[in-house]
Amino acid sequence: MSTESVVTASTGEAGPGEASTGQAGPGEANDGPAVDVTRLRVALARLSRRLRRHELAGLTPTQLAALATVERSGPMRLGDLAAAEGIAPSTLTRLVTALEDSGYVRRHADPSDARASTMTITPRGRDALERIRSESNLVLTASLRLLTPAQRCALAEALPVLEQLAEVQGFEPAETPNR
Repeated sequence: MSTESVVTASTGEAGPGEASTGQAGPGEANDGPAVDVTRLRVALARLSRRLRRHELAGLTPTQLAALATVERSGPMRLGDLAAAEGIAPSTLTRLVTALEDSGYVRRHADPSDARASTMTITPRGRDALERIRSESNLVLTASLRLLTPAQRCALAEALPVLEQLAEVQGFEPAETPNR
């Protein structure tokens, strides 16, 4: 089944109630309701920004993501972290230095390779992540209270699909040349 048969995409920033301009191609079946990918993207981006408006313990979103990866994965080599986060090694070096200077991670020599080092999260890093998660949960809980029971039910039913979308590996848009 073609992606175009189940999603629609508009070129603008569609808001609630605005129609999408994309349609399934000729002769393509539609196996369910179309998803306006622009509205979905905009809604997720707005929600994500709102959840990040709190104090981030002096961390950028990229640093926060890297710190959470180190917490989740345990001690890891810097190259593995760069691959997991999809960032260039030169960017990673600056990122790790900032996390280390803040006391959120510690670098250790890798006993199996003298040229490499591993990174571990510190208690201060764990505390920062816990505080950020707690603040985000409070903001989201307050927002959920504004929804009707039917809206909360619809959201609960959509959670597995959203989780699956968050984990999907695959298509990465090609870099577009500067115009």
